[in-house]
Amino acid sequence: MRICVYATLPDQDNFLGFLKQYDILDVALSSTSHPEHRTRFSPEAAVKPGAFWDFQTLLWARNQCEEAGLNLVSIENPLPNWCYEKIVLGQEGRDQQIDNVAETIRNMGRAGIPVYGYHWMVNQPGVTRNSWRTSLTTPGRGNAQVSSFELELADRGPLFREREYSHEEMWSNYEYFIKAIIPVAEEAGVRLALHPDDPPVEKLGGMPRLFYNPEGFQRAMEIADSPASGLNFCLGNWTAMNVDIHSAIRRFGGRGQIVYGHVQGVQGTAPDFRECFLEEADCDFLEIFKTFREVGFTGALIPGHFPHTIYDDQSPHQGLLYSAGYIKGLLRSLEADKP
Repeated sequence: MRICVYATLPDQDNFLGFLKQYDILDVALSSTSHPEHRTRFSPEAAVKPGAFWDFQTLLWARNQCEEAGLNLVSIENPLPNWCYEKIVLGQEGRDQQIDNVAETIRNMGRAGIPVYGYHWMVNQPGVTRNSWRTSLTTPGRGNAQVSSFELELADRGPLFREREYSHEEMWSNYEYFIKAIIPVAEEAGVRLALHPDDPPVEKLGGMPRLFYNPEGFQRAMEIADSPASGLNFCLGNWTAMNVDIHSAIRRFGGRGQIVYGHVQGVQGTAPDFRECFLEEADCDFLEIFKTFREVGFTGALIPGHFPHTIYDDQSPHQGLLYSAGYIKGLLRSLEADKP
C-alpha cells in the first residue's frame, strides 16, 4: 500500500516537487488538469463529440508527473458531472456522452494511465462538489472547520432535478452504461473504480442512490462481471454506512475488486455524521489496513476531506501532510508487524 495525493496540472506552484519532498510518489488527477477543460468540458460541449481526453494531453499529463519523479496512478472523474449526467439520468444525448467516456478510456490505455475513477451521484445542476453536505464549517477539534451532513435538514431542500427518479430507472441507466463501457475498458487495459454515494443514503433531493450499502456494490460487480470493474473503497463513506468494513474488504478485496481507496475520518453514521481528523474517526485505520493486507491489496490510499485549521489557505496543505504522515506511520507499523 502506498500514499497517493490529488494534484492539478499544469504544476504552476511546484506542488509535485512539494509532494516529492515528503516522499509522496503517487498522484491522481481530475478533469481540471486538462489545459482546455473550461472549453473542452464546458456545459455547452457536454453532449457533443470531442468532450473527451485526447491521447496527446494524457501523455503530457503522465510525463509532467514522471518528470517530477511521481507516478500518475489514476484520473478520478476525468469528465465533469455535466459531461455524463445524461448517462446517469438516461436522457437524450447519453450515447454521445458514452462515446466520449469510451474515447477517454481508450486514450488513457494508450497513454499508460491505468485507472478511471467515477461515481454515480446526481446533485443540483452545475454543482462541481460531488460529496453533498449540509455544512462545511461545523466546529471540530479546537474549532477546526469540518464538513457534516444531517439528512433531516437536507430533506427540507428542493428536488435536485425536475422530478423524482426511481431506483429501477437508475439501475437500468447504470446497466446500460456499464455494458457499453466494460468492453472498452477491457480492451484498453484500464480499470474502472466506482466511488460510493456520498453521503451514503438511499435518496437525496429526489435522486435515488445506488451505492450506499454493500448490496449495491455487489450488484454493480455482478452486472459488469469483469476484472476491469472495481471499487474506489472510500473508508469515510464505508464508516458512515455503519456496516462491517472488514467483511466488505474481505468480500470485494478477496476477489481483487478494490482498485484503490480513500482515507477520510468520519464520526457518526448516516443519516447524521461529520468528518474529522483521522485519529478521531470511528473506524480503526490500523486494523483496516491489516485487513487490506490480508486480502492482498497493495494499491493507492488517497487522504482527503481535511479539517480546515488555523494558518490554512485555500489549499489545506497542513491537513494533507498531517493525514499523509498519520497514514505513513500506520503503514510503517504494519510493516513492522508482518506475520
